[in-house]
Amino acid sequence: MIENISDAFILFLNVYNLVALAGGIAIGVIVGAIPGMTSTMAVALTLPFTFTLPPVTGILLLLGVYKGGVYGGSIPAILVRAPGTPAASCSVLDGYPLAQKGQAGKALDMALYASCFADLVSNLSLILLVGYLAALVTSFGPPENFTLIFFSLTIIASVSGESLLRGFISAGAGLLLATVGLDLIYGTDRFTFGNANLLGGLAFIPLLIGLFAIPEILNGYARRGAPEKVPADPSGTRATFADFRRCFRSIFRGSLIGVVLGAIPGIGGAPSAFVSYSEAMRRSPNRKNFGKGELEGVAAAEAGNNGVAGSTMIPLLALGIPGDVITAVILGAFMVHGLRPGPMLFEQNIDLIYALFIGISISSLFLLIIGKAAIRMFRHIASIPMRYLYPIVMVLCVFGAYAVNNSFFDIYVMVAFGILGFIMMRMQVPSAPFLIAFILGPMLEDSFRQSLLLSQGSLTIFVRSWITWIFWTLTFLSVALMLRRHIIGNPEEALPEVPKG
Repeated sequence: MIENISDAFILFLNVYNLVALAGGIAIGVIVGAIPGMTSTMAVALTLPFTFTLPPVTGILLLLGVYKGGVYGGSIPAILVRAPGTPAASCSVLDGYPLAQKGQAGKALDMALYASCFADLVSNLSLILLVGYLAALVTSFGPPENFTLIFFSLTIIASVSGESLLRGFISAGAGLLLATVGLDLIYGTDRFTFGNANLLGGLAFIPLLIGLFAIPEILNGYARRGAPEKVPADPSGTRATFADFRRCFRSIFRGSLIGVVLGAIPGIGGAPSAFVSYSEAMRRSPNRKNFGKGELEGVAAAEAGNNGVAGSTMIPLLALGIPGDVITAVILGAFMVHGLRPGPMLFEQNIDLIYALFIGISISSLFLLIIGKAAIRMFRHIASIPMRYLYPIVMVLCVFGAYAVNNSFFDIYVMVAFGILGFIMMRMQVPSAPFLIAFILGPMLEDSFRQSLLLSQGSLTIFVRSWITWIFWTLTFLSVALMLRRHIIGNPEEALPEVPKG
């Protein structure tokens, strides 16, 4: 083993590998900071440039773009309420209110620190626990995925604000619109109304931009007669070590949540971020401040979505199964270089695996350095007067919506959901439950129907293993705590007001 590690150091230690890793992270951060330009798109566009590179250099370049893109999406989410990536959509909830208070620098700092720590935990889990977690992943089938996602839907109660009813209405709309498109089991189309553009469902990035960024722009123009309030210069606000220590429990918990959910193929960063945020809110003494500009909320969201960055590689390397769309692209890079991920890769190319592990282990340091530079470059955006900023953001939103599929129809989707989001904002209907339900709805439906097909219609399949029992128990506990908080904890909200006189 020592000989393999020494060979790996020789394989890794050259300037091209370091430049590829650092350059990939820088590219990922910049692309992630542009609304609509996702990490998946950045990795896919970078893939052809790796064909002529050595295997370690090319794969480290792609991993750098992946990790940088996951963090970079938080920058526009915090500054202009336009998440750069789907995984950053949870960071909007507290990051943007902090920016409005003139604390954009503090929010960006905390997002970076939480991202780097979660990335480090995820990298270590990949290196140390790849065998154990791969064995756990093989225990997950459709019933286990269904109970996991069903438990994750209890997050809706945590992000519904003061009105649980409005939260459920929002979630119901999200679940309904998630059914638009082609039924993957029977091959029939649903709610497409004969429009071929809807066969693939509603595109997520235009929906995301429309739901968060466009309503803020419309609301800004709706109140244009009011005196414009420009936030204080964010360069004077920094996250301190005391802030990090206060948020550390949520960061560590979110990192572990990201590691576990990231190792399960198909889950991704957005559900991990919302689960981490929900758990932080549930356990925090400042839970009433969540959604209004709570630094711990930013830390939890970023820890959750960055915790998946390393663990998504676990099923890829150990089993040859991509953990998400990005790792599917990275799988293509392995195969271009004549490498087939799986158990045989560890036997035949162990020195290459160790070289990748060395690069992955230092990627968190590179992310911290490059992220700091990006914050200095981007943080003053929050100080630009809105009459100049809104048109720029609008152009970026249109560009981001169009760039996903090069389709004008996606721009129409963005505008439609922008109007819907504006109406929801004015009626005080939270948008976060809508987004969570839209993300989790298709996965919930597919795993439910696959389970019933496997069991020939028997519901006993949903209690077939210890994993399903764990998630059912967590679901009942979560619902019980929700009812206690919304009914017993707030009896004045639960009881109707008695008219006086």
